[in-house]
Amino acid sequence: MIKKVLIANRGEIAVRIIRTCIELGIETVAVYSAADKDALHVKLADEAVCIGGPKSADSYLNMQSILSAAVVTNVQAIHPGFGFLAENSKFARLCKEMNIEFIGPSPEVIDLMGDKQNARDTMKKAHVQTVPGSDGILESPESGIAQAKKVGYPVLLKATAGGGGKGMRMVYEEDQFIDAYYEASREAQNAFGDNRLYMEKVIHPAHHIEVQVLGDKFGHVIHLGERECSMQRNHQKVIEETPSPFISEATRMKVTQAAVRAAEQLQYESAGTIEFLVDNDQNYYFMEMNTRIQVEHPITEMVTGVDIVAEQLRVASGLPLSYEQADIQFSGHALECRINAEMPEKNFMPASGSFETAHFPAGGLGIRVDSAIYAGYKLPPYYDSMVAKLITHGDNRAQAINRMLRAVSEMTITGIATNQQFQYDLLFDEAFLKGNYTNDYLETNFLPNWLQDHQTVTK
Repeated sequence: MIKKVLIANRGEIAVRIIRTCIELGIETVAVYSAADKDALHVKLADEAVCIGGPKSADSYLNMQSILSAAVVTNVQAIHPGFGFLAENSKFARLCKEMNIEFIGPSPEVIDLMGDKQNARDTMKKAHVQTVPGSDGILESPESGIAQAKKVGYPVLLKATAGGGGKGMRMVYEEDQFIDAYYEASREAQNAFGDNRLYMEKVIHPAHHIEVQVLGDKFGHVIHLGERECSMQRNHQKVIEETPSPFISEATRMKVTQAAVRAAEQLQYESAGTIEFLVDNDQNYYFMEMNTRIQVEHPITEMVTGVDIVAEQLRVASGLPLSYEQADIQFSGHALECRINAEMPEKNFMPASGSFETAHFPAGGLGIRVDSAIYAGYKLPPYYDSMVAKLITHGDNRAQAINRMLRAVSEMTITGIATNQQFQYDLLFDEAFLKGNYTNDYLETNFLPNWLQDHQTVTK
């Protein structure tokens, strides 16, 4: 087993990785920016190295500084977490060249899945249904218009190197196409340094279903079930749950088997997620693959009992997975609420300041909190607004929801505004309680009504 790991990340995911390393007896090295000198991951790690200024480009995206810290501290491996350099093939290659294990898939697989069109082609080879769309990269808006006529409107223009909703534009009719094409292309160039686009038919209404996979260096691939991730705002997930309350058992079997076929086609190593769109008739279509651990991985851990980070560390150490598919047993239901430092009533404006109080729910069964904040901690304004994840588990969905209601209501954070009330109200929403919500539901139904009610109350 690896003896020493550098965590090339910050916040709750860095803390979460460090905790598993401690349990496994693995030494840890934290890296931090000048703005994060008092961060919890810095306090918990065995060693800590400052790698640059507050901005991500000067620190958490600074490959040279991170690799220098790895050499100085003599680590054997680097865990990138999610975000930052987690899906950067250049960084993975540099690690390999320096004989440092990158805890994730190979650079070649990262490249293949990072290019959305290549990912679609790979899925077709694995006999996984993809969303109808363009045959390759769009060479011009005119070629896109011609292909849109074949698949039918509405269509979605997407950056081939994209992610996080960047470089995406919905087109409802032909006269919108050219403007949308150039807007998406410019945004993709600015965000990813790559302005290439491809096109997909819009599957609407649709559920966002993702399957957690694990693979090792011996060709073994297993799945850990699916997650329902349709409660979204601005293409960002707000609440996740597993199992999905929408898909049938037959669809569940089909999408999990498709995910395993895809990962086997890739000879995938480490943790990854295959994402699908599922329509109201239970037809499923491959959307993309995330070649890293996901924010919402804890709910899968709650229903399977599998420590996904521990499995990543095993695989990186050259050991086989701890489990065969037959070993995976699914128990109950789990939810995750993302707690962000933001003001939903003000168009989700990020909040800043210092945490005067940070009390998280405790006691009882089935409640987990992943966070890196504490009372007195000053939140840096340079990074993602997520400050905590509340995770609950129950024997069934109703029990998991009830426990989440207790968890959200018991949590007390003062000094910085959060979306706590927004999440609490969302848990009472009728469509959510019925488990039949699609990926546009929050923005088109719940949010307008919530804003109207909230504004009425605050006047």
